[in-house]
Amino acid sequence: MPTPHPPRPAYPPPGGVPEESDESLGVALRGRPDVEVGQSVALLMTRHWQPAHEYAAICVDGPGETASMVTAAAFHQVLDRLTLGEPAVALRPRLLVTVRDLTRQWAAEDRISGLLPELGKPSGGRGMRAAKSMTPEHRKLAERSFHALPGLARCLLWHVEVEAEGIGVPAALLGLDTDTASAALEQAREKLREGCVLAHRELAPTKDCRFYNRLLDVPIRRGGALLPDVQQHLGECRFCRNAAEQLSHFEGGLGALLAEAVLGWGAGSYLETRPGRSQESSDTRGSARHGGGRRRLLPGPSAAGRRMPRGLRSSRTLLTGAGLASAGLLATVLVAGLSGEDGVDPAASTSANGGVGAAPGAGSQAPPGASSGTAQLPTAPGRTTLRNIDADLCLAVEGEPRSGAGTELAACSSAPAQQWSYESDGLLRSVADPDLCLDSHADAGVVVLGTCAGEKTKRADDVRYDLTVQGELLPRWDEQLALAATSGDPGADIVVKVRDGSAEQRWLAGPASTATPGSLSVTGTKTPGARPAELSDRT
Repeated sequence: MPTPHPPRPAYPPPGGVPEESDESLGVALRGRPDVEVGQSVALLMTRHWQPAHEYAAICVDGPGETASMVTAAAFHQVLDRLTLGEPAVALRPRLLVTVRDLTRQWAAEDRISGLLPELGKPSGGRGMRAAKSMTPEHRKLAERSFHALPGLARCLLWHVEVEAEGIGVPAALLGLDTDTASAALEQAREKLREGCVLAHRELAPTKDCRFYNRLLDVPIRRGGALLPDVQQHLGECRFCRNAAEQLSHFEGGLGALLAEAVLGWGAGSYLETRPGRSQESSDTRGSARHGGGRRRLLPGPSAAGRRMPRGLRSSRTLLTGAGLASAGLLATVLVAGLSGEDGVDPAASTSANGGVGAAPGAGSQAPPGASSGTAQLPTAPGRTTLRNIDADLCLAVEGEPRSGAGTELAACSSAPAQQWSYESDGLLRSVADPDLCLDSHADAGVVVLGTCAGEKTKRADDVRYDLTVQGELLPRWDEQLALAATSGDPGADIVVKVRDGSAEQRWLAGPASTATPGSLSVTGTKTPGARPAELSDRT
């Protein structure tokens, strides 16, 4: 008995032959002899017919002739566009979306749906006709990010993550060797995630949503705990709650996220038809494709109300305790967490103007565990390291020094990436690149390298800090905050947190054996000859 579609194809051999890639076959459709065109059409159809037909059967809720008609019409439409010059890259998701859209269009035409009864099923064409959108609201960021990717990245992600096929399949469709395809796949995953984060920031409905942008991405990426105020915001904001849930799929379940974002209708059913998913368990597949199983940190859309957990736990709890918040919440936390029974300022800080002054009087109350002392500054900028008291690790540039590069904790060394100069105007300048300074405001409270701003620019305070006698570094754009690490482990990000006087917010300058809290003496500079900086109380 003949089947309504060609037999399941044998893919080109792993390793990728450029002359047999989808793109080379697509090029052959343009102005070539009919024989060559026919061969190219046949090869493209044998590669992609079966999945397209299976999805058409899901869309019309039946594997009969209507599904075959929809599939054939989808191929005709896509191949026509290839003859006009569109690239033949990532054909699979394009064909599937065309199948879905044609089913919906046909179901909306009474003349067609009257002749094809299968289009009238509530679970098929009629249901698609009534739907407002094919993409669920909680998949908008992933949809936007996926379609913004180059065709090569879309092809790799779709075949490996959604189709659950080995890397050799998309490599062959692209005409690449498997090593090149594997490296490109990792880049594609990262670009997809970056696109989701960017889409969250660009589409954010409120300033608070934009403020929490990186504070969602960083802890989910590291498997740590969300800040309490971030959790509170997620409980009130569906947009950010959906964003966090989509980002969680990058730690496991990326195929489901992409299928739901690109196809929407029938995505779960389509995943169940994929041979790669039925041949091996998800754990084994995750280990083989990703070098180890990935954790799913947040509940999927099927969870009741898609509520966020109280916290994301791991061995590296991220940003625990009082955290970064909006201006209103910061004031509340400050009053509750920093004011002692006497309501006095927990610490004094240096002024950037130099001069001689006295330490705060007896009425000042230092935070628990803080030691008193005078902040000694050199008369001229010099090199120093900044060692975190709590972690006993040094502040370092992450990777190559460049604008936008992150900062982290690292084992202390003499590397230029760990050398800083604290200048009289409050700049913390990188010795690795003197044109760059620590910027605590450009990336939503995550401390990165940024251009050293001029004294009169709007962003001058973003790269300037006051040093307290306890060794705290307070950004001048908001001195209710202090520089701190997200954890006490190597590689922990440097961020700003609500100032609480804890050891994790205190830094030692120079060698740990000679530096004391609040002393920003420079390695190789004799402290006794230095001019003490002016100290003043800050509220």
